[in-house]
Amino acid sequence: MDDERDAYGVEEFCKRHAISRAYLYLLWKRGDGPRFMQVGGRRLISKEAATDWRKAMEHAPAHQCVAA
Repeated sequence: MDDERDAYGVEEFCKRHAISRAYLYLLWKRGDGPRFMQVGGRRLISKEAATDWRKAMEHAPAHQCVAA
């Protein structure tokens, strides 16, 4: 995977973070997913947003980290 990218598409983000696409959309629905940019028909997640999300998940209460 290309670490030089400034943003990841949904599929790449999911692969990098070992989560399913459905779970990512569930996180967004609950308000717990990473920030994203809408570019045309695509959602892109910046490297900074991914980093912030990972940090937030590390410190999240246990009930927020449980997979659906």
